[in-house]
Amino acid sequence: MDDWLIDDDRLSVARKSVLPGEGFFVPDSFEEEQAEAEAAETLAGAGVVVVADPDADGLACTALIREAHGEGALLPAGPHELDEALAWTAEYADPDATVYVCDLCPDSEDDLAAIADLTARAERVVWFDHHQWDDDLGALVDDAGVERTVGDSEEVCTADVALAELDHDFGERWADLAAVTRDHDLWIREDERSDDLADFSYWSDPEEYIEAIQAHGADLSPEVQEFLAEKRIEKEALIEKAVDRAELREVGEWTVGVTYGRCSQNEVAEALREQGADAAVVVKPAGSASIRGTETFERAHEVAAQVNGGGHPKAAGCKPDIYDDMMDYAHHWTTHGAVAKQAIVDAFKRLPEEDDEGIDTDR
Repeated sequence: MDDWLIDDDRLSVARKSVLPGEGFFVPDSFEEEQAEAEAAETLAGAGVVVVADPDADGLACTALIREAHGEGALLPAGPHELDEALAWTAEYADPDATVYVCDLCPDSEDDLAAIADLTARAERVVWFDHHQWDDDLGALVDDAGVERTVGDSEEVCTADVALAELDHDFGERWADLAAVTRDHDLWIREDERSDDLADFSYWSDPEEYIEAIQAHGADLSPEVQEFLAEKRIEKEALIEKAVDRAELREVGEWTVGVTYGRCSQNEVAEALREQGADAAVVVKPAGSASIRGTETFERAHEVAAQVNGGGHPKAAGCKPDIYDDMMDYAHHWTTHGAVAKQAIVDAFKRLPEEDDEGIDTDR
């Protein structure tokens, strides 16, 4: 395939909105081989290792750990890459290393296949998180010898957990960074700086982001602000496309906003909330989806759990298991995610009823 066919820089906003990024078209086998080689290089000789989700929360944890220890080799890992990251750390980390796992929650035992090997190899394994954990998976991690601390997902982000648990006298700037990170991660949106952190973590290299918050905390430099202003022109255009193609569906007692597109899901969800949605579903061209709740719907993680995902009551992610070959993806792009949308809407329909205290009555 010619490179220009997947070159993002030549695509119009309309095309970019419905197609995945060029990284999608690189075979997983090639990416995994390259990623494993990079992981081995990163882990070699590191006294402190951080396996973290490379979003604002996970990277804030990494910065806090580096501040506390004076070092910390970062191995970025999204939720669907947790099993690989733990396996590579178990294989390549130095035997006397301290390993931190941050802002990641296992969805199944498969994600934890290497946890015993990791605790057997590393000097110490610490896990900071704030997601909703399955009790059995939590017990599996604890029994392996991991020092696990999970904060209340409705009250704190993982940076808050790291700030409280690390044995270090952090200054006020670090507490402020955790508070602003929480403002975005829990979708509080009372501090205008939180959108800056979220956008910069998304558009920058992880090391570039960590260096910026180490130097400036939550108050990003003028140079970064200028960079964000330029990037947001396209961001707003992609948000507009996703909002324009959204539809509101009545699902049981809830109004669910459903849309498709490569976009910033939080801003799209907020726009749908303003239109009357209790919950929002944003299906992405790469096949994954984001589910966002509101004060009237705090069961996003329950929906996601039915379609190969998980998360928080008001913010969750998933990837429905509906893609068998490239024809399925072609259908996905040309129908704007019709099958994925229906799979997630059906998951809303299957939610058990709750009593007045929010307890599932079907249990």
